[in-house]
Amino acid sequence: MTSKTVLVVEDERAINDALAVRLRSEGFDVEQAFDGPSAVELATASRPDVVILDVMLPGFDGLEGCRRIQAER
Repeated sequence: MTSKTVLVVEDERAINDALAVRLRSEGFDVEQAFDGPSAVELATASRPDVVILDVMLPGFDGLEGCRRIQAER
């Protein structure tokens, strides 16, 4: 079985890292982003299976990030 990729987008590094550690322990591949623009860039490049997206982000908010990620798909 191939591993699923999760993109975690959270500007609080401790929360982002905690989520990533837990997801990796469950067998997921994890990409991490800490602001809206890098989230869109990573999502476009890596095409994750799931995106966990915070709403309050630097750069632009998670809702705008979601719109941009969807537009790239």
